[in-house]
Amino acid sequence: MSTPSLFSTEVPAATTAAGPRPAVIGLDLSLTATGIAYADGTTATIKTKQSDGDRRLLHIAEAIQWAVGTGAGPMGSDVRPSLAVIEDIPQNSFAAKPISMVHGVVRSVLIEAGVPYVLVTAATLKAYATGKGSGDKVPMAMAAYKRAGREFADDNQCDAAWLRWAGLDWLGYAEFELPKAQKDRLAKAKWPPAVAR
Repeated sequence: MSTPSLFSTEVPAATTAAGPRPAVIGLDLSLTATGIAYADGTTATIKTKQSDGDRRLLHIAEAIQWAVGTGAGPMGSDVRPSLAVIEDIPQNSFAAKPISMVHGVVRSVLIEAGVPYVLVTAATLKAYATGKGSGDKVPMAMAAYKRAGREFADDNQCDAAWLRWAGLDWLGYAEFELPKAQKDRLAKAKWPPAVAR
């Protein structure tokens, strides 16, 4: 299994007037390369081999267990995320069927761990990050560098980071400022009642 090259089991103790920052993870799900943004802000891509067939789903489930602190791997910790932000299944796409299988496995892990999750469409995420709901991955990477000074190994990690940032922003703990029109795009998602504003 590919494990992240950089990781920490502790969430930074950043606080605001509202109290300690919640632990939020971002998940850009894929059967071949799942991007994860951990609660501490580090990112990783979990790659699987086609030759492993459906066992790839177990590989991804294990990685998510680490991310939510229930696995036995290096990412397991006592800190449970208070929210997971997941890129929604693309509609009318060839990739929808395999991604649906990944979503089922990942949602099962989150439910068992007691971690609420929200689905954010790719268009909503792009509009939040860049102000425009369409386009390729380059504007997302450019916006991440401009806003957070971050560069990523691949677009899976970049999208996962934006998902995490969106969750933190929705909860009132934005890591950086964005124009109000971009922030308002987050209202399109159906946030769980436990984390609704």
